Amino acid sequence: SITKFITPSLKAAINGRSSKISTELLKSSTALLSSAPEGGKHTLPSLSYDYGALEPSISAETMTIHHTKHHNTYVVNLNATLEKIDSALSSGDPSSLISLQGALKFNGGGHINHTLFWENLCAPGSSELSDDKALKGKIVESFGSVDKMIEQMSAKSVAVQGSGWGWLGYNTTTGLLEIATCANQDPLEATTGLKPIIGVDVWEHAYYVDYRNVRPDYVKAVWDVINWDEAESRFLAASK
Repeated sequence: SITKFITPSLKAAINGRSSKISTELLKSSTALLSSAPEGGKHTLPSLSYDYGALEPSISAETMTIHHTKHHNTYVVNLNATLEKIDSALSSGDPSSLISLQGALKFNGGGHINHTLFWENLCAPGSSELSDDKALKGKIVESFGSVDKMIEQMSAKSVAVQGSGWGWLGYNTTTGLLEIATCANQDPLEATTGLKPIIGVDVWEHAYYVDYRNVRPDYVKAVWDVINWDEAESRFLAASK
């Protein structure tokens, strides 16, 4: 069935009310709406572990607030933005579509980034980067060693000014892994073209309860709860 988001857009395209909107903007906005989940609403994803599973690296209090408050706010605002985009498409209002791009990038990116983040975390000691993992070989090829990769990614993540993310991403052109940082909630792939393998949230809300303003201690601790099995799966999918 067609979602409630896309139906008015299709009607608008049929009756020509969207003719004032540029072809590129129309295509991108319509594609975005058509990719909404069944039922038309994005929802807060459930975690595969308890809120306290990441202790002592990340406390249950931080996880509860981060997941149920911060991530949920991005989901709510993303759905509200999509409804506004659908209305703008239906009425053929390019100015409104353009004005909504910032909210879409921020809230859509927040939802994408946090979903990836929860999935690339796991309880301490439950996942390891073993020698038989293809990802480990690619890390060594790209950085010289796993320790060098962690050192470089940690340094760049700590150095993010204000709020943002540190990423290990796969470059499909070079066939190598790269480290990148993104400001605010800018999603890695849409911003840099890199396929996300591991992401570290360095917004203060991700660590302030546990580490106050000492970001380096948080970034160091987060490596104890990285889900290397998930990272391996992402790498294998990205490098096909």
